[in-house]
Amino acid sequence: MDLVAPGAHDLVVEIGPGEGALTGELARRAGRVVALEVDAALVTRLRARLPRVEIVEADARRWGYASLAAPAGGRVLVVGNLPYSVGKPILMALVEARTAIDEMALMLQREVAERVAAPPGGKVYGSLSVLTQIYCDARVALRVPPGAFRPPPKVESAVLHLRVLRAPRVALADPQRFQAVVRAAFGQRRKMLANALAAGLGVSLEAARRAATTAGVEPGRRAETLTILEFAELARRL
Repeated sequence: MDLVAPGAHDLVVEIGPGEGALTGELARRAGRVVALEVDAALVTRLRARLPRVEIVEADARRWGYASLAAPAGGRVLVVGNLPYSVGKPILMALVEARTAIDEMALMLQREVAERVAAPPGGKVYGSLSVLTQIYCDARVALRVPPGAFRPPPKVESAVLHLRVLRAPRVALADPQRFQAVVRAAFGQRRKMLANALAAGLGVSLEAARRAATTAGVEPGRRAETLTILEFAELARRL
């Protein structure tokens, strides 16, 4: 919670409050707290225990984050321990609603958090890295061992700290095309870039090679070697 340091003017959205261990502390620090919980029984208990908190029974993958509005002089912060099974869809929903959010501190499965924050050049770097980092500064702030939980899970966790950028890291003429190109490039990451793009986008191999060359990218490279700027230029050419 100290990563985002909620204050009296801030609105905090907590995803998955569970029994409310963190929720009460958030309520003491923040001006307003909205907690999203999918379990109806937990919702009832939390509403009884924490009357100052807005407990919403909702699926965090589909909740309307984009409708959030920052209080006067404050920020919109999102915190939560995301369920491993739906962590990535929730993260993508938050990134999609980025214009309504200032900062996030999210606990995820360690491998997912590291993938989001990974730089180009390694096997961990992928579409999740690019599609998050185009809009956010991302870092793994804390690794959490299984023993920190009861019962302990079989995997390690990590806290991902995201600061939403005021504008995309690179100007995008067509965000949907950019996303499609990135996903196609990593869809068959063992293939050379041009082959992966041709297969993923349904274009000819010659067109994919020509677009890469025009963008200043060697068609024989692998997707994990491309920077965000190179992906953006490639999307413009395709």
